[in-house]
Amino acid sequence: MEKIRMTTPLVEMDGDEMTRVLWKKIKEILILPYVDLKTEYYDLGLPNRDATEDAVTVESALATKKYGVAVKCATITPNAQRMTEYNLHRMWKSPNGTIRRILDGTVFRAPILCKGIRPYVPTWESPIVLARHAYGDVYNNVEERVEKGEKAYLVVTDGEGREVRRQLVHDFAEGAGVVQGVHNCDDSIRSFAHSCFRYAVEQKIPMYFATKDTISKVYDRRFKDIFAEVYEQYRSNFEELGIEYLYTLIDDAVARIVRCKGGVLWACKNYDGDVMSDMVATAYGSLGMMSSVLVSPDGKYEYEAAHGTVTRHYYRYLKGEATSTNSVATIFAWTGALAKRGELDGNEALVAFARKLERATVSTIEEGEMTGDLVPLFSREGVTPKKLDSEEFLRAIAKRL
Repeated sequence: MEKIRMTTPLVEMDGDEMTRVLWKKIKEILILPYVDLKTEYYDLGLPNRDATEDAVTVESALATKKYGVAVKCATITPNAQRMTEYNLHRMWKSPNGTIRRILDGTVFRAPILCKGIRPYVPTWESPIVLARHAYGDVYNNVEERVEKGEKAYLVVTDGEGREVRRQLVHDFAEGAGVVQGVHNCDDSIRSFAHSCFRYAVEQKIPMYFATKDTISKVYDRRFKDIFAEVYEQYRSNFEELGIEYLYTLIDDAVARIVRCKGGVLWACKNYDGDVMSDMVATAYGSLGMMSSVLVSPDGKYEYEAAHGTVTRHYYRYLKGEATSTNSVATIFAWTGALAKRGELDGNEALVAFARKLERATVSTIEEGEMTGDLVPLFSREGVTPKKLDSEEFLRAIAKRL
């Protein structure tokens, strides 16, 4: 067949460990035979981030602003153990955090549903979409180790550097400790609110937003107030569709989510969204079954899997052992990016290919061929699940495609 042509490239961000291995295989088996793939390639693997002093991460985000659509492989955010393992010069920050800071977008994560994979929460009949604010909080923090006898202050200065006000954070007279400073910006919170309300209206689903403003009376309260202000611009849309917007505390939101039937958008601050999206994905069956897209206020898109680099499988792969790694979310990162590129370029063939690849992936699982993590979760009358290794699963999808 003649390959489907692309007019505008995707920004391709390669990653780390087992997902990097699968990244290459997905392209080789499922995309390159059918698509004349055009990408602007950036290697966000940890060794190259270290070699470029993380400049490659910034370059990839700026390229996304230029071309409008990116697809990203999972990457390592280094800790102390990774510093030694990779002989790093510095403990580089989360590449996702850097990209999100530059694009200032909202991350929407939704489960990929298949017949036969039943959620751990029996009441969940429809997808719970999680919207995660993609700027600030702990991901852009400043932190210090503080010695005994030292004091930590929160100090605000004016534009000329003159001190305006100061608050004592803690007097470490009794012993050493740690201190952390986090921030957010009104404009970013407002963009986040607009993105969430627009998504709820477009999808015609109710929306929850939750913080802990009873404890964080200034920081979290600012989120609550801005969301209330922005909601007034969408109130008539919500009322016309018969859907609700509910603000509540994060602990109450968790209880509501567990009891609901799904079909709701749950908006969370950055850290809450990081944690809760993994909880929701796992409760639907597997972290490998959660799609993720970062949408910026000016309409730029970055697609990725919601999970990490699958380190345990990678170590087995390095030993020459077979792995059965779920690649569904990474496949859907590619299909999401290809479909959006096709949509923006008016390339109907590319959009159709992406949707067919998604259907082939889902039907492979529904017909009983899947990776090992899904086998214990699968139950469908007349279908006996068969465990495939990582490459066998991709080739089973290719056969249906």
